[in-house]
Amino acid sequence: MDANVFGRYVWLIEILRRGQHLTYEEINNRWKKSGLSYGKGDVIPIRTFHNHRKAIEEIFNICIKCDTKNGYKYYIGDAEQLENDNLRCWLIDSYAMLNHIQADQKLQNRIQFEIIPSGHIFLAGIVEAMRKNEVINITYHSFGKSDAKKFEIEPYYVKVFNRCWYVIARSPLLNKVLTYGLDRITELEPTDKKFTIPKDFDINEYFDGCCGIIADKSISKERVVIKVYAFARDFLVTLPLHSSQKEIARDDKSITFEYYVRPTFDFLQSILAQADQIEVLEPKSVRLEMKRFYENLLSFYKKRNNE
Repeated sequence: MDANVFGRYVWLIEILRRGQHLTYEEINNRWKKSGLSYGKGDVIPIRTFHNHRKAIEEIFNICIKCDTKNGYKYYIGDAEQLENDNLRCWLIDSYAMLNHIQADQKLQNRIQFEIIPSGHIFLAGIVEAMRKNEVINITYHSFGKSDAKKFEIEPYYVKVFNRCWYVIARSPLLNKVLTYGLDRITELEPTDKKFTIPKDFDINEYFDGCCGIIADKSISKERVVIKVYAFARDFLVTLPLHSSQKEIARDDKSITFEYYVRPTFDFLQSILAQADQIEVLEPKSVRLEMKRFYENLLSFYKKRNNE
């Protein structure tokens, strides 16, 4: 497939994702100004345009519909379903950014990306094993362990969180589903063994109430209430700590949020990341745990001052 044709597919999705209904003429006017075209005379012929619509539906499962009652304007059908599909959105956004750089090479040095550690080296191998439902052998060096261990896993899902890739996999040896960081894998080997994901396994249920990648079911889901001050107020309104976040009170100085989560280590770490701008109000157990964190932190600074 011509790379420029694929770029056109993504470009067309991108302009229609902005919630606009555009006529064929309006789409072509934008194409001519996009930087991806070959000049003012370069247009997308109507037949080619409809072929693009068909290809986009086959490749991305995105249907571009036509509103024949309001000026034959084109739009993305089931746009809400698309926006709720994080993987498809990530893939489209990534290629759309490549389109922008290709359109103007001067942008190449004006865009900075957050680097994800070396775990991506094994990502393709894991995804391939997932596609085949194939057991893989990995050599894994856990944090805090002196030696790496070699064992088999059945890769169910992959997940990216906080600049790291993870594979959610069943360990045949332990007969349980665990989460493994790809940056801790040192070797990966395919096998000829096959596995089947249990029909009752639900990844959303697995991470229910979690705020990150720690899915510890021994920690019960409960109501957590925090009071947020200063700049953290707007930050959490824009980027909630968890999907269950709900504003329950506000005044001139603070906003109070409630969550229904498992207060695991990564949830507490996300609160700590806001430093002195968040106070846990309830439950008492979480409040005391946060107090312990801050006391430990304070002791480090006191010790340094006394040296």
